[in-house]
Amino acid sequence: MSAFLSLLGWSFLPNLVTGWTQTLYYSITIRAGDPKPQPGTPRWAEHRRRIHIIVVALYLLYTIYEADYDLQRVGTFYSDLGVPLNATDRDIKSRFRRLAALHHPDKATTAGDKTHDDINAYFVHLKTAADTLTDPARRFAYERFGPEAVTWQRCVTVRDYVVRGAQQLVPHYGMAAAVMYGLGLLGYLDWARYERWLVLAAMFLFEVRTVTRPGMPALLERVVNPLLGWVGGRAPYLPFQAIALARKLSVTVYIAFSQIGPLLAADTSGGQLVVSGRKGREDEATLREGLERLEMAVKKLDADAARLLQTEMAPFAGDEKTRNSMWAKVKEWLVQNTIRSDPMVRDALGRSFAKRRMEAPAGAKGNR
Repeated sequence: MSAFLSLLGWSFLPNLVTGWTQTLYYSITIRAGDPKPQPGTPRWAEHRRRIHIIVVALYLLYTIYEADYDLQRVGTFYSDLGVPLNATDRDIKSRFRRLAALHHPDKATTAGDKTHDDINAYFVHLKTAADTLTDPARRFAYERFGPEAVTWQRCVTVRDYVVRGAQQLVPHYGMAAAVMYGLGLLGYLDWARYERWLVLAAMFLFEVRTVTRPGMPALLERVVNPLLGWVGGRAPYLPFQAIALARKLSVTVYIAFSQIGPLLAADTSGGQLVVSGRKGREDEATLREGLERLEMAVKKLDADAARLLQTEMAPFAGDEKTRNSMWAKVKEWLVQNTIRSDPMVRDALGRSFAKRRMEAPAGAKGNR
């Protein structure tokens, strides 16, 4: 349902916002009394193309910001315990003891809208976080697969967790590839078709590299996390958070391919947004190829029919009178049994005869 609503939003909302933005743009940039570009003119179409690109790009950037905000709001076991990513087991246990002294259900008091159930749930969450981060295998799995890895049963070693994660990773990208291939066959996702496959392959390799290596990706450890700490003092990304954000970014890129890509080369000289993408050229080439194949098939069929007819007329070679008579009989047979027996021909002849009878004078006989 959410995907369907998203599709409806992408088919309606950007055009609506573009119309409002274009109206507001004209009200600000054009003085009162001056003529405004009218719909159907090249200038109006060019303004609409540029504004639509900006609107879609801003919305896509907002979706990335929203995904990042959600990740930061949910937090991680490290941020909940208040320990750095390189914290040792001793540091984690020491921190948990201090937090347990404050939030243990037997010691904590209800304040505000907090209930005993909320206090118990928070203490269990802290206990789960401490137990996960002090177990090397579970810590490895949590950093790469997220909180759901903590609930996986019959996983003890790092290998067990990697195999279990691969069982979810491969079907995910297999389904994504199947959907992209199916939409391509139906004529969708035409613009930047090969670039979409490149993005999907890059995402798959990035995720496989992230969940199987003992350390963090170099880009995340050396560039992204230091930059986050330097800019706003924010908590660094864990690998599973980077994967979630990368997936969101890949979806954003796919939408940009569909929404922005065709508009970059759109023709507005006629007053309308005319997208001359790859699909039109491919359709024309496919049609031309099909017509050429049909023409070759017709020529071959005609040659076979002529060869067969010559074989049938071979016994009458040298007898021109008989050959001419046979040709006349064949033509008559074709007219009587092939052309006149066609339903459309018979219907046309019937309408013609009926019209003649209606226009004939009273008392006339025959069908001429």
